[in-house]
Amino acid sequence: MGSKNKLKRFQENEVFENVVQPTRSEIVEETYAYKGKWKQEFFKNNNPLVLELGCGKGEYTVGLARRNPDTNFLGIDIKGARFWRGAKTALEDNMTNVGFLRTQIELVDQVFAEGEVDEIWITFPDPQIKWKRTKHRMTNPEFLEKYKTILAKDGIVHLKTDSEFMHGYTLGILEGLGHDIIYAHHDIYVNHEAPEEVVGIQTFYEQQYLDKKKSITYLKFRLKP
Repeated sequence: MGSKNKLKRFQENEVFENVVQPTRSEIVEETYAYKGKWKQEFFKNNNPLVLELGCGKGEYTVGLARRNPDTNFLGIDIKGARFWRGAKTALEDNMTNVGFLRTQIELVDQVFAEGEVDEIWITFPDPQIKWKRTKHRMTNPEFLEKYKTILAKDGIVHLKTDSEFMHGYTLGILEGLGHDIIYAHHDIYVNHEAPEEVVGIQTFYEQQYLDKKKSITYLKFRLKP
């Protein structure tokens, strides 16, 4: 993507009413304005709140929102030029249950209040295969603790990935910590009983993976108290 194109997207994000871009200091040094108030203040309702972490272009956030008009969906990514596409699509289609937040994933427990989130989706995260990158894996124990803090009681986490390594790593972590694995499959598209929201929404890169006959894995789990 050219620098002019990126600049244009950054400028449009600034005026999109469904995009929020706080500075790190606003989040870390103060009580963030939307913390504990996302449903009432941002979405103007009291519907369930679902996050997509590392949302990329926002395709999954928008896809889930289309299927669930009575649920609020918030895509989170640090790269605003990417989720610009999802934000623009949501506005063009008058979707009021979609928003995007530009921030680092490691700050989620400072952006959301305890128990404020009903569900989390993690779609095609970087598996961070090298050992020294373990702390950046989005399902490592430290991240899981953050998710547990913001999730409501019985809140659900979904992990959809093309990485067998990430799938296996996460399974091991969940089993080792005693979390509740609700559903696990190493090749979701060969499973005729797969959840529709898992196989019915495909990102641009996911379609490329499937064209290359790459297996897509899926985990659904609940974090123990």
